[in-house]
Amino acid sequence: MIAISAGCALLRAADWPTDGGNPQRTAWQQDEKILNSGNVKNLKILWKIKLDNVPQEMHSLFPPLILEKVETGSGPKQIAIEAGISDNIYAIDVETGQILWKKHFEYPTPERRGRVGDPLCPPGQTATPVIGPANASGVRTLYALAGDGQIHSLNVANGEDVASPFKFGYPNGKSYALNLWNNVIFTTTSQGCAGNPNQIWAVDVTDPEHKVMTFHPKSGGLWGRTGAAIDSSGTAWAPTGDGHYDPANQMYGNGLIGAKVEGRELKLKDWYEPSNWVWLQKRDLDMQVTPAIFKFKGRELMITGSKECRVYLLDTKSAGGANHQTPLYRTPLLCNEEADFQSAGIWGSMASWLDSKGTRWALTPFWGPVHPDFKVPVSYGAVKHGAVVAFKVEEQNGKFQLTPAWMSRDMDQAEPPVIANGVVFSYGNGENTRQAYADRGLADFSPLCIKASGHAVLYALDGQTGKELYSSGDQITSFNHFSGLSVANGRVYIATFDSVLYCFGLAGR
Repeated sequence: MIAISAGCALLRAADWPTDGGNPQRTAWQQDEKILNSGNVKNLKILWKIKLDNVPQEMHSLFPPLILEKVETGSGPKQIAIEAGISDNIYAIDVETGQILWKKHFEYPTPERRGRVGDPLCPPGQTATPVIGPANASGVRTLYALAGDGQIHSLNVANGEDVASPFKFGYPNGKSYALNLWNNVIFTTTSQGCAGNPNQIWAVDVTDPEHKVMTFHPKSGGLWGRTGAAIDSSGTAWAPTGDGHYDPANQMYGNGLIGAKVEGRELKLKDWYEPSNWVWLQKRDLDMQVTPAIFKFKGRELMITGSKECRVYLLDTKSAGGANHQTPLYRTPLLCNEEADFQSAGIWGSMASWLDSKGTRWALTPFWGPVHPDFKVPVSYGAVKHGAVVAFKVEEQNGKFQLTPAWMSRDMDQAEPPVIANGVVFSYGNGENTRQAYADRGLADFSPLCIKASGHAVLYALDGQTGKELYSSGDQITSFNHFSGLSVANGRVYIATFDSVLYCFGLAGR
């Protein structure tokens, strides 16, 4: 393990305790005070660290979690918690870029795993952990789901167990980012990896029996990048994969479902189903985007998307109206004119923020060329490989809508943005995302994809206009698959397939 070029200073608190920044998955860092649109042009690599995490298929490191003023044995420190797919947890001092502690989860090799070479079903820890609130003694607990399906509860300060592990899922079940709401941990599973079910999962960490609660939508995988987003009622919203829509038989394929813990059960509360779900299923254009939930004009709304490349605006109290199929607003196609199931469409998760003038913004990434019929007031050249699009959430004549505001420069497979102090951070992942080829048909094979991939590029954009303020160029040397960004206290973190964690920031800050 090697740390290179350290230089981060302890700053005012702007924690990032969960993937997406908060349970609502808005990806908005509301407490950032250091980075702004005037100084991000001066970003540089403050440090980078090569971790001993072994990549599995296309996966390696997940977005780090950030906590400031953690009381360690050597004094208060700001810590980045980095999870690796090979069942590793690292705590890194962000001032020095040095490892404070490491935890490796040991367990017998499970009998079942995905097919070797299949990027969809890697073995090991696949869910970004989550950090709970401080207890009466000030201790923060990290909850991590190991590849054997056991939840581990660790003291953030030293990595020691604060409780015995307990069973939450199945081995190699491919869980997505953990979320935490009122002591209940949520996750989702997908791709039927190792024969495991695709469903929403929940467990109350204060329940002595740790009863596992699930809701099964009888669909394909629930693979929104940051798992489930949770609204103010405690309902967890997650997209569903390919499948039929038949609510009489509790089948909710190609939609968005909301489930809530009631007593000791996880029950379906509401759902949204696109009216063209048959087309989505036929072309493998499922709704695999974690929604972002936010308040607007006294309502709690959410945005989500699909590989078809549309964005949907929904109300959490009635996601699709009386018939469950009527959104508040549906955009035209942003991309994916060819209705391709690969390397095109919206993948990952959404984002939303409120600017200083009270304007509510909604953002989405997309892959592939922009649709020729999609127009925005401000753009920055031809988009062939992907971009970020920003909408203003507006109400006109009593109806809500998403009004296009700007589209970013071209990015090589644009990834979900994070917003901090009026700056939108995103990146092109540099991954070869092709799954099928004209000369050989379906060939979704990890070694092939890895060999053909390039490198990620981090961008900082003006939140009002989308203008490029910073690009990392060729400084990042590997690609990134299904990970993400974290931003806190003047630093931007991105991890890559070669198990390197990068810390970008301002010199001397």
